[in-house]
Amino acid sequence: MIAAQLLAYYFTELKDDQLKKIDKYLYSMRFSDETLKDVMNRFRREMENGLGRDTSPTATVKMLPTFVRSIPDGSEKGDFIALDLGGSNFRILRVKVTQDKKQPVQMESQVYETPDDIIHGSGTQLFDHVADCLGDFMEKQKIKDKKLPVGFTFSFPCAQSKLDEAVLLTWTKKFKASGVEGMDVVKLLNKAIKKRGDYQADIMAVVNDTVGTMMTCGFDDQRCEVGIIIGTGTNACYMEELRHIDLVEGDEGRMCINTEWGAFGDDGSLEDIRTEFDREIDRGSINPGKQLFEKMASGMYMGELVRLILVKMAKEGLLFEGRITPELLTKGKIETKHVSAIEKTKEGLKKCMEILTRLGVEPSEEDCLAVQHVCTIVSFRSANLISASLGAILSRLKDNKGVARLRTTVGIDGSLYKMHPQYARRLHKTVRRLVPDSDVRFLLSESGSGKGAAMVTAVAYRLTEQARQIQQTLAEFRLGKTQLLEVKKRMKMEIERGLKKDSHKEATVKMLPTYVRSTPDGTENGDFLALDLGGTNFRVLLVKIRSGKRRTVEMHNKIYAIPIEVMQGTGEELFDHIVHCISDFLDYMGMKSARLPLGFTFSFPCYQTSLDAGILVTWTKGFKATDCEGEDVVELLREAIKRKEEFELDVVAIVNDTVGTMMTCAYEDPTCEIGLIAGTGSNACYMEEMKNVEIVEGNEGRMCVNMEWGAFGDNGCLDDIRTIYDQAVDENSLNEGKQRYEKMCSGMYLGEIVRQILIDLTKRGFLFRGQISETLKTRGIFETKFLSQIESDRLALLQVRAILQQLGLDSTCDDSIIVKEVCGTVSRRAAQICGAGMAAVVDKIRENRGLDHLDVTVGVDGTLYKLHPHFSRIFHQTVKELAPKCDVTFLLSEDGSGKGAALITAVGCRQREQDGQKH
Repeated sequence: MIAAQLLAYYFTELKDDQLKKIDKYLYSMRFSDETLKDVMNRFRREMENGLGRDTSPTATVKMLPTFVRSIPDGSEKGDFIALDLGGSNFRILRVKVTQDKKQPVQMESQVYETPDDIIHGSGTQLFDHVADCLGDFMEKQKIKDKKLPVGFTFSFPCAQSKLDEAVLLTWTKKFKASGVEGMDVVKLLNKAIKKRGDYQADIMAVVNDTVGTMMTCGFDDQRCEVGIIIGTGTNACYMEELRHIDLVEGDEGRMCINTEWGAFGDDGSLEDIRTEFDREIDRGSINPGKQLFEKMASGMYMGELVRLILVKMAKEGLLFEGRITPELLTKGKIETKHVSAIEKTKEGLKKCMEILTRLGVEPSEEDCLAVQHVCTIVSFRSANLISASLGAILSRLKDNKGVARLRTTVGIDGSLYKMHPQYARRLHKTVRRLVPDSDVRFLLSESGSGKGAAMVTAVAYRLTEQARQIQQTLAEFRLGKTQLLEVKKRMKMEIERGLKKDSHKEATVKMLPTYVRSTPDGTENGDFLALDLGGTNFRVLLVKIRSGKRRTVEMHNKIYAIPIEVMQGTGEELFDHIVHCISDFLDYMGMKSARLPLGFTFSFPCYQTSLDAGILVTWTKGFKATDCEGEDVVELLREAIKRKEEFELDVVAIVNDTVGTMMTCAYEDPTCEIGLIAGTGSNACYMEEMKNVEIVEGNEGRMCVNMEWGAFGDNGCLDDIRTIYDQAVDENSLNEGKQRYEKMCSGMYLGEIVRQILIDLTKRGFLFRGQISETLKTRGIFETKFLSQIESDRLALLQVRAILQQLGLDSTCDDSIIVKEVCGTVSRRAAQICGAGMAAVVDKIRENRGLDHLDVTVGVDGTLYKLHPHFSRIFHQTVKELAPKCDVTFLLSEDGSGKGAALITAVGCRQREQDGQKH
């Protein structure tokens, strides 16, 4: 018993001793994590060089754009053909992609031999051969009469400028067909097919086998955004943000980059970790100095590396008692499959004995142990190097996404990864150590490159079809100049109808007289009170206007809430509440005793009969107080002040916020004669000639007319440009059939139009994987401020995705691009039709005055105009195009409803004095 233990101990010692010797001997092939992290950082730098415009021409890692912009989303379907040319065998597949859950992909394939004389012959021969094989395949499948979409896996470095074009940079592996390098392989293949003339094929995509692997895995797992091949050769691809790819136009979305990482180190950047054996392999290869990383890590060279190490060790007497045989000295006698066999846990040593015996070196048990250890070191080094480069890709993905923890899937294919007994496990462990803040799933690709080409084609087919249908949907929102001129013409007609006495009653654009007869002239002076009632909040302001050389306006205000029970109670309660707030404000300002002139901004539709009389036509915005509609609101206010018996006020003017906006700007710029609100609602006013305002007596001078243009189109005159989405928004609104123009161009409704379009696109399977979330079904979820954020040029798609995620919409990159385009289209139309309305107004003023050319200023207020990134620019541009004889300046208004009301009151007081002097 003791003897057996001693023997075992002796063997273990011997084994450990032997292994330590080899570890020491091959010290330069064993890497610490520090070294691997260093390699990882070097590869990251190489990736950046390959992507940069100035650095890419000289970069060793080429980072080629593939024009594959999207991984499968599971909605692909169709019948496709895939060609797979990358080795001595050439495969053709027919791939049917269905929505059948059990078997979504059905494949039939056939392998055709590619003889050496063709591989080394002329390009014409090679592509004729491919076209002949394809013809034979289609014949057998009985599909010669169909023109099916074709995907072409062409596993050689190519430069692409679109998905269906690939210029061969250089042949690799054993290929050497003449006249192909520098040519577009799709053109060459199409030429060969055309020459036969007995079938048609639509080559939609050329892909590299690495991309094919990513796409195949992407069909099963939508998180897959990296593809790796670890076989005869090695390469990787991943989804990069388009904004980082200098060589491709545009910065929206992502694109798959084929790294061509086999060439990492060709500029000498890996010299410190290359060994004498690596240099010897390179010298004996068909492409010395090229693909140095691949030569250290891929299957094609692994057996040869092991052979070179064994030769050197034998020469130094460390193995086989120094025996060297002609077999051991023959290149290619140890293959990668032998390395895999030797490293098997159970029968590895037995296999090792067989293999070495065939080489005639008469190995001992110890020799076998040693050789097994050499194989382990060589294959482990390969796994470590691949892990470091993959780690660089994963850490870049993590940074691109700006997440604390990356969740992703890596699709893998290749004989070394699949056949070697320990390789996969080692790779996974090392990657997890090098990139600890990530959860990586490794997915083995089944029948990768062929099926992958079909997947790329299926995605391309889906995206082309989808893009066409989305564009068709959005085309209804894209108005040309002719249509916009038509909108302008109709607005002009409606303006006329509103001004004329006989048509005013039926007119949709009401053109209400405001009794504001002039804009400020700078002589306004005094203290004025302003009230602002237009929503759930109510403001009281004291405005001190001083004339003279240094004109100043000083304002003090206080905001009061209006409780819902007051909004919906009796009229008396509402006006008592308002007076109670005024009383509190006057106490606060210490001005109870003065009888101040007051301007009342009342932002509800009113019919005015004088500057200080306004009859409420109808409540809007959730107000429902009884006994107010049809009454003069100024009288209601005066009566409430009397009831209070605490102070007196002189109510001079009732003001619409649009007029207030014009007046505020006119105080700064005397040429301002138009007011525009482009915010939650939309409205405009302007100075019209008194003789045209037929419903008011008198023909002298001008009067500001409140257009109430939101109702433009309520008589159906805009129906030809309204879409089904506009109709849906109208049907779901509180005032169906009313304010149709406003519903197409004001902030309150734009988000709702977008939501209706998104629901439709989702139902048709173009968005959010066809899943309509509860959020998307909720009215009003898509606030206009989200449109402003989504359309901001500074926002990367990641941030758009973040906004959509806040809304509970789990969006992919492609979804975000579509949503951004929908938002842009809807807000562009809003700005354009608003501009067409404004063009009608400025032209009307120009014609009123019989001018060839008009210079005029528009005072503008409203959140849509102020906050949306593109609205104002498109609006200005439209006005300029549609009213070329007018030079229009736009001025942002400061507080039209407060300061504007005070100015109207001041101008009203001035008018009263002038009228008094006349009498």
